[in-house]
Amino acid sequence: MTNFFFEIRNGTFAASKKNRVIDLNIKIEDPGEIVCLLGPSGVGKTTILRSIAGLQKIEKGEIYLNNKLLSSVNSHIEPEKRNIALSFQDNSLFPHYNVIDNINFGSKRNTRSKHSFNVEDILNVLHIKSLEKKYPHQISAGEAQRVSLARSLMSSPELLLIDEPFSNIDQSLKGELQSNIKKILKKKQITTIMVTHDSYEAFYMGDKCGIILDQKLEQYNTPYNIYHYPNSAKIVKFLNRGVLVDATIINNNTLHHKILGEIQGNIINKFPNGKNVKLLLQPDDLKHDDKSDLKLEVIDRKFRGTEFIYVVRTKNNELIPISVDSHHGHYHEKKEEFGIKKPIYIDHLVCF
Repeated sequence: MTNFFFEIRNGTFAASKKNRVIDLNIKIEDPGEIVCLLGPSGVGKTTILRSIAGLQKIEKGEIYLNNKLLSSVNSHIEPEKRNIALSFQDNSLFPHYNVIDNINFGSKRNTRSKHSFNVEDILNVLHIKSLEKKYPHQISAGEAQRVSLARSLMSSPELLLIDEPFSNIDQSLKGELQSNIKKILKKKQITTIMVTHDSYEAFYMGDKCGIILDQKLEQYNTPYNIYHYPNSAKIVKFLNRGVLVDATIINNNTLHHKILGEIQGNIINKFPNGKNVKLLLQPDDLKHDDKSDLKLEVIDRKFRGTEFIYVVRTKNNELIPISVDSHHGHYHEKKEEFGIKKPIYIDHLVCF
C-alpha cells in the first residue's frame, strides 16, 4: 500500500541491455498532477510508460495506482483491467475505423468514470473536427497523434500516459494545443505522465519533471527547481541552458572568477574556503552594461524573439551566454566589446 495516488517504488524497467532504467522512484501525491519525463532518445522513457500500462512486465520494484498494486515481480494486472490510457507517439489507430469511430471507441472502454467528455468539444479543442470521416491512412502523423490523444481522453482513464504528443505537430499550432490540453487535464483532474525530449514543453506542462540520464532518475522536482537548482553537472549539460566555469570559494556568499572577479550571492552547496569549483552561469545571471569597464568579446548572437542571447568569450576562452532584452537600444556585433554590469550579484550560486 502507498499514501500516494500513484507511485513507482524502486522500479527497474528494461527493453534491452542498453535500454534500461534502474531503481526508479516516482511519487504523485494527488489526482490531477502532470508529470513529465525527460531524457535523450533511447534512454527508456517509453519503456516506463509501456510498463505502467501493463504492456510489459517490470524486472524489479512495484507500481501502485490509487492504493492498488498494478505490477511487481510476482504480480501483474493485465492492461485492460488497469483503467490506464496510453497514447503512443506512433500511429496506433485502428486502420479499419475512421477518425470518429476511433475516438468513440475510447468512450466505450469506461462508462463508469467520474470524467466525462463531449466528443464535439474534444474534436474542436484538438483541431480535428474536419477529419471525422477520414481513415488513418488519409491523415498526417501529427493529426494521427491528436486523434490518438482524443481517443485516450474519451476513455476517461484514472491515469493518462502520453508519449511525445506534440512531436509531429506544426510549431504554429503546438502552443495552442499544449495550452488546451493542459486546461482539459487540470479541469477534469486527470493524472498524467507525459514523455518528451523538449525541456521547454516539459517545464510548461509539468507540475513535476523527472530527468532520466545514464539509466537512472537524475533529478525529480518542480520545473523551477530543476532549472534554478540542478543537482548535477549532468543536468546542466542535458538542459543546455548554461555553462560551467572555474571559480574559487572565498566564503559562504562570495566566490572569485579570474576574469569576472568577485561574484556574490547565496552559494547553494557549502564548500570550504579556497575550494576550486565549477560555477553554473545561465543566460539571465549576468547583466549587460555598456558603461562597465568589464568588457568581453562577442563571438555570437542568437535572436530569441523577446531577447538576444549573446555568447561572449573570456581571456581564458570560456564561453558565457548572456540574455539581453531585444528592445535594447543597439545591437552588438561579433568581435565587439560587451560590457558586464558590476558588482556581480547572482541570487543563487549553483556550484559543483
